[in-house]
Amino acid sequence: MFAEIVSTLERIVWSTGIPVGDQVIPFIVIALLGTGVFLTFRLGFPQIRRLAHGFAVTSGKYDDPDEPGDVSHFQALTTALSATVGIGNIAGVAAAIHWGGPGALFWMWMTAFLGMAVKYSEVTLAQRYREAEEKDGHAWRGTVSGGPMYYIEKGLGSRWKPVAMFFAFALMCTSFLTGNAIQANTVADTLHDEFGVAVWITGLATTTLVAMVILGGIKRIGAVTGVLAPVMAAIYIFGALSILLLNVGEILPTFGLIFREAFNPTAGVAGTGVGAFLVTLMWGVKRGLFSNEAGQGSAPIAHAAAQTDEPVSEGVVALLEPFIDTLVICTMTGLVILITGVWSERVPTRLAFSGDVSYVMVDGQGSMSSASTPDEIRVDGGRQAAGGAQLAWHEVAVEEIFVDAAMSRPFTGTLYPSQARAVDAAGEVVAELWGPAVESGAPLTKLAFQRGLGLGSLGGFIVLLSVLLFAISTAISWSYYGDRCANYLWGAKAILPYKMVFCLMHFTGAVLNLATVWALGDIFLGIVTFPNLVALFMLSGVVVKMSASYFDRKPWVENAEAHRKWVETHKK
Repeated sequence: MFAEIVSTLERIVWSTGIPVGDQVIPFIVIALLGTGVFLTFRLGFPQIRRLAHGFAVTSGKYDDPDEPGDVSHFQALTTALSATVGIGNIAGVAAAIHWGGPGALFWMWMTAFLGMAVKYSEVTLAQRYREAEEKDGHAWRGTVSGGPMYYIEKGLGSRWKPVAMFFAFALMCTSFLTGNAIQANTVADTLHDEFGVAVWITGLATTTLVAMVILGGIKRIGAVTGVLAPVMAAIYIFGALSILLLNVGEILPTFGLIFREAFNPTAGVAGTGVGAFLVTLMWGVKRGLFSNEAGQGSAPIAHAAAQTDEPVSEGVVALLEPFIDTLVICTMTGLVILITGVWSERVPTRLAFSGDVSYVMVDGQGSMSSASTPDEIRVDGGRQAAGGAQLAWHEVAVEEIFVDAAMSRPFTGTLYPSQARAVDAAGEVVAELWGPAVESGAPLTKLAFQRGLGLGSLGGFIVLLSVLLFAISTAISWSYYGDRCANYLWGAKAILPYKMVFCLMHFTGAVLNLATVWALGDIFLGIVTFPNLVALFMLSGVVVKMSASYFDRKPWVENAEAHRKWVETHKK
């Protein structure tokens, strides 16, 4: 019953929208993209005009240690990037291509471009309306707090405080689930599948590691992510760049394929076909939004801790986030998957009645649609009976089913999905089934790296290591988002209990099956987005005025001199 309630809520939040043909454009997607377009034009395309200044500020040459805040511009960026650069860059891109075809990558770019204006606005406002506190010797508390809950209450007025409190509570719940438990589950499942490590051992180890970092507060989180984020990104980018350099002649043709398929999709595996433009667009947009988190209100909490008395200076730093996350890392992932050709390739797969198995209906043109679990499926000579539901892997029907890993002996008999067993023509239960199946998510990216580097398991190890580092760094950063929400709702006394519950949820996530919890996290994440977007729209005039003042005054010139003097003093 609980699972059904969660499933219904998820459909309401993420699937309710405007019908276009046989597709539905969710209201949340319309709101996110609409806000991005509005802010892009009202702010005069900051994605283009202010990006170079964002790189300059991030470099640290304008940092003034005497200004209020807990971390440097660079550490604030890496903390936010540690939360956004994660499983979405590895699994999310693969899922977008799996469902939407190569053209989905183009719409991820468009989403990131609009998301840069959204990030600029929400981070500038988070800095403008943050609260500074006196240092009390407890590093784990931090000295500044900021984020959507503060600019909703202070910027829109005290009447909006219930909305701000609702946002803070929902985002805190999200930090326990999507930002924490799911990440722990990903690490535990990966190590169990690859090396047979018991999930409770992995859970205990990662919980200890996360606790050691987050109990040190934002300064320790910033210090760790300041090293971890660049290292994990460097490892992953190095592997991807190596593949692209080995296939440099295929890069331009692949870009051509992406642009062609973006507007006239003809290729696809699970979701696209001739003229299925909305399928391609929607999967690109959804995965793009999940990847860079623009508009969801989480990253501004990290950026609010930056040391500066100029809110716009951190806003320009935030421009780099969608740029690095989606336009650089996601693009590399997509190119590797497409160039190696694994996105449409069927590979030998052990078929189990769990995990990635599903059931589809196949029409005369080969198009597939989801189907409920059938009582039985007849198979003759490896071929599933036409006209009814068929066993699928990653939502794509398996063309042939075999009883051996070499796929030399076709299966004939009956599949009983509800009983999770297969019986051959002689009435004997078959121990395992195999078939050529397509991959999706992280396994697809792993296959692409293995194929592209030509080093077998070593190529897959890069993806494996990246998954582990991305998941742990995401949990570390999300702990800070949640503790600022707890601090807003109940004060400093709630921060340490929150961190204890966060660690407990991390271990719980590692040892439990969390499909329903993932959906619950997505519900909270979708819910918190709406009040944040309303606030961004209503406070856009404030951002316009602050931006004009900042770029007219050029305060970074004075900051550069202060930074130079500080460096000289500390050298002595």
